[in-house]
Amino acid sequence: MSNENENGRRPFFDRWFPERQLYLRSHGEVRGYVLTPGRQVTAACVAVLVAGWCLIASGGFVFDMVMRHRADSDVVRARAASERINADLQARLETAVVRMSATNGSLDEMAQMVERRHAALTGVVSMFHGIDGAEAALKPATGLNPHSASPIQRIMAIRLDQERLIARADAFAQTRAERLRLAFRLAGLNPAAYSVRGMSLGGPLVEARDPKALAAILDVDESFAVRIRHAADHLNEMRNLADVAEGVPFDRPTQSRTTSGFGVRFDPFNGRPALHQGQDFAAPLNTPIYATAPGTVSFTGVRSGYGNTIEIDHGHGFKTRFAHLNSMAVQSGQQIALGQRIGAMGNTGRSTGVHLHYEVWVDGRPQNPARFLRAGDQLVQQN
Repeated sequence: MSNENENGRRPFFDRWFPERQLYLRSHGEVRGYVLTPGRQVTAACVAVLVAGWCLIASGGFVFDMVMRHRADSDVVRARAASERINADLQARLETAVVRMSATNGSLDEMAQMVERRHAALTGVVSMFHGIDGAEAALKPATGLNPHSASPIQRIMAIRLDQERLIARADAFAQTRAERLRLAFRLAGLNPAAYSVRGMSLGGPLVEARDPKALAAILDVDESFAVRIRHAADHLNEMRNLADVAEGVPFDRPTQSRTTSGFGVRFDPFNGRPALHQGQDFAAPLNTPIYATAPGTVSFTGVRSGYGNTIEIDHGHGFKTRFAHLNSMAVQSGQQIALGQRIGAMGNTGRSTGVHLHYEVWVDGRPQNPARFLRAGDQLVQQN
């Protein structure tokens, strides 16, 4: 029976991988080489693996381009919405002036309404305290000259500035949130998983989700309460993403050149295809290595194949690993700040030369560090 099976397989190999002879003539001498079916099968397998890896790499590149284009489209739509809001402001102002002229509205009532709006707006603006760029973006406009403008003109100018200010606050928070979402997408992360909605910002904005209820609590008109609610929601999302982003390893461990990336490559020791779970940086011996995000050192010591290794836990499931170090400047359990020097580049462990092997892990799975570095570069360019 075994002979029959063997005879049945032979025609297949004879048809696709017959034994071939290769003759090379050099300096009058002829040398012959035999390409056995086994060698041909091995060469075919290697070709298939290389082609498959090229397809996977190309697919990943196309996916990154599609996600980046989608994020840019979202930013354009957000800017268009902001422009429509600004155009609506002038229309509201003109409508209010017409109503005042037609009804000889009370200055006292208008002044009280402006004061109530101002108090509510002050609460919103105060929530932007400490955010880079917020103070300049939300700076009130210069008021009218009280000696040359009538009381109605001054009140309406203040009201218009309040409308513009709440619009700028909403646009500022929405734009910053979109930039952070783009960075998360570039890193291969789902921003919705890290944007926790419904978290409290303090005061009446916590309880009142209904515009009428919020308007009653803040003692302002409902339309203004709706705009305050939108600005608070966008600010809440921006802060949630920003808090998580502070612990995401977006920074670079070293400014050295990259020598090997993440993915399948040929092992430098045995020449066989193997998964490379990090990114390599080459530089002279003892080049400083820096933490890519704040966190807690979870391991320092020697790991098999990695040599001298430092691992940092950044929270939210993010973890980084620095291997082949020549020296380590931190200890297990130590709190680490962003950009803090943690060690020096070396050649320990299973290494062919002085370099840093850098890994990024999310929820126990290795990720491509190049994605996080690209996302970090994008955030730096936008700030």
